[in-house]
Amino acid sequence: MTDPHKSDVLIIGSGAAGLTAALNLADRFCVTVLAKGGLAEGSTAWAQGGIAAVLEPGDTFDSHIEDTMIAGAGLNDRKTVEFVVENAPRAIERLIELGVPFNKEGGDLHLTREGGHSHRRIVHVNDATGWAVQEALLHAAQAHDNITLVPDMVVVDLATSKHEQRYSGAGNVWGVYAVNRATGRVELFTANATILATGGAGRTYLFSTAPRGATGDGIAMAWRAGCRISNMEMMQFHPTCLYNLDVKNFLITEAVRGEGGQLKIPETGYRFMPDFDPRAELAPRDIVARAIDHEIKRLGLDYVHLDISHMGAEFVTHHFPTIYEKLKGLGIDMTREPIPVVPAQHYTCGGIVIDLDGRTDLPHLYAAGECTESGLHGANRLASNSLLECFVFGEACARHINTHWDDLPPPPPIRPWDESRVADSDEEVVIKQNWTEIRRFMWNYVGIVRTTKRLERAAHRIKLLTGEVEDYYGHFRVTPDLIELRNLLQTSDLIVRSALHRHESRGLHYTLDYPETLPVAVDTVLVP
Repeated sequence: MTDPHKSDVLIIGSGAAGLTAALNLADRFCVTVLAKGGLAEGSTAWAQGGIAAVLEPGDTFDSHIEDTMIAGAGLNDRKTVEFVVENAPRAIERLIELGVPFNKEGGDLHLTREGGHSHRRIVHVNDATGWAVQEALLHAAQAHDNITLVPDMVVVDLATSKHEQRYSGAGNVWGVYAVNRATGRVELFTANATILATGGAGRTYLFSTAPRGATGDGIAMAWRAGCRISNMEMMQFHPTCLYNLDVKNFLITEAVRGEGGQLKIPETGYRFMPDFDPRAELAPRDIVARAIDHEIKRLGLDYVHLDISHMGAEFVTHHFPTIYEKLKGLGIDMTREPIPVVPAQHYTCGGIVIDLDGRTDLPHLYAAGECTESGLHGANRLASNSLLECFVFGEACARHINTHWDDLPPPPPIRPWDESRVADSDEEVVIKQNWTEIRRFMWNYVGIVRTTKRLERAAHRIKLLTGEVEDYYGHFRVTPDLIELRNLLQTSDLIVRSALHRHESRGLHYTLDYPETLPVAVDTVLVP
């Protein structure tokens, strides 16, 4: 391909959603894929669990749909849930064609079960499914002549009609401005269609299982450009993140509980989950995370124990080889002793509003994956539905672009980035200080259990910091850290505004001031 700065389709993000879209477009179009860091540094590679699909005899689409609706506390859009569930087996087939080596048992795919699922329906590659998927997609993309992969590009903002050389208020998206990490300069990338596949906003929180780059970039950019954002208060906390002061954000997969792991109080060894839910450790994540949070706060603990040692060494090492090796390196033998765990932010269920074609509110702009609110997850994501959403919506975006290409004219001349009135930053410490402050108050005030007073405190902090960051942004040259800080703050504001707006407890949004669930489920939709 000639110049990656001018392509037919521009994709922001090189994870499951972005690469799926690219591979479905590249036979016909020139595609540029921008990655914020390395090409495999996004959330996809970190996904341990697997991909949910109806493949077991006796399992049905209706059952998977029902499980998803129940986990999502009725806030899901049933049409979306049906669309994704029905497309799941085909998505798995295509991954097998790409060479993803899913575990098998006696010639058939080995299916595991996770919390909230009524059947075994999770296909997996040991306990490192995401890595295997990322590798297969990346390998296929690198081999395709029409796909140009550009790492180390940090997107600043969408280039829209207002950036046209002949200013227009039409709201079309024509590409992005991005900082090249190597040169520090802002470059313009244009295309007929742009797809946001930028992942979630986990790094707004102090403890998160998300990679460092999950700073809500796509969500913040889309909001600034004029897209509606929905259900940002629905932040999923994974119940079991390894508690270790040296190793941040190592996740202990859901499947450990699915295969018999038990949650216990350190010292006494008391198994507490049956006190909170008849499904015990197999209850949906929000219930398990709140139970752990409750016990930690009640007893003043740093962590609780997750114990699967009673299943026997051979069973444990066979099912969880990656986790076993990682823990062994830290001096924990999970075949003989419990694992110390705490809840951590894990998944952003809200995001950019899209339809079943992956279209956003802005012409020429599509989105897929964790940065979106497609209606699939509702108030809580069912385990292993997330990678699935990436494949189904990555393909949906590609299909719509393919079918409606004649309605996507090439971009008009766009103004280059203007740096004539800014200087180099003199105070990098400002960024570091604000970043730390945001993540701490979001964890303390906008965490697993909320109150109106805590949320108002967070809103007050955000208002103060926004003035500071905007002033800084206006005076200094943009850097990757400054871009991320601005997006973190913007995303935190959207989360807090959404949480204050919801006067009930539903799914992941649990507030002591409104403990009841209202009879009708209504999306929180923020309009720019």
